[in-house]
Amino acid sequence: MLVTVALLAGLTTLPIAGKQCNDVGTWGTTCHASTDGSQVTVGGTVGSGGSNASAGGSAPPSAGSSPDDGSQAIAPQDCGPADVLCRGRGFGVVSLPDVTASDLASFAPATPSFEAEPGGVGIVGMPTNFVASASTQTLTGTLFDRPVTVRFTPSAYVFSYGDGSSARSASGGTAWTALGQPQFTATPTSHAYGSRGVYNAVVSVEYVAAVDFGTGWRPVIGVVTAAGPGQRVEIFEARTALVDKTCAENPSGPGC
Repeated sequence: MLVTVALLAGLTTLPIAGKQCNDVGTWGTTCHASTDGSQVTVGGTVGSGGSNASAGGSAPPSAGSSPDDGSQAIAPQDCGPADVLCRGRGFGVVSLPDVTASDLASFAPATPSFEAEPGGVGIVGMPTNFVASASTQTLTGTLFDRPVTVRFTPSAYVFSYGDGSSARSASGGTAWTALGQPQFTATPTSHAYGSRGVYNAVVSVEYVAAVDFGTGWRPVIGVVTAAGPGQRVEIFEARTALVDKTCAENPSGPGC
């Protein structure tokens, strides 16, 4: 539950209850509030004539003191502490519901990039390397009729390889060149197809989200998923044969 506080009146002149308090007139109470997003703290100070006691105004006489006119002394507790006088006076507390992933339908993160190595082709039984990329994004807009900032952070990548198999990874993978490895080397996001054909691979990125209504970041319940574009992958068979001549020397030879 997200709680915010709105100050409706910064300085409120409050009549202090009790006969003794009325004897000295009306005291002014300066009310203030603060919030950390989940808790509201309301307080205040009391001064004479509507002035803040801490700013030079006169505070209610202390217990046991006597006014100059000789009337009965006023005990501060008869008037009530300033924070009690302020509670519920001039402040409005607004509670916002917890934000879920479905509430962020109008805040869509960008589509991730996606590619298959090498060049969208592969060989049966050998790794085809898949690499996806997504980054943290911050969007602004309105939610629950209030201005809000929404932050999306990638948390997982789900690869669907188009042959009925899939894999989940904490990262989007890395290109062979960046790894310093030769082509057809297995990686955490590579996949080996069992038969030749054309496949449509897809990646989906799961984001954890947080919102800020001006009171600090709050986590969003659930995850937001963004699907990347499909990646066409054509898989070929590789056959070997012992030959005594190259295809240039014998164009009709096996595999030529």
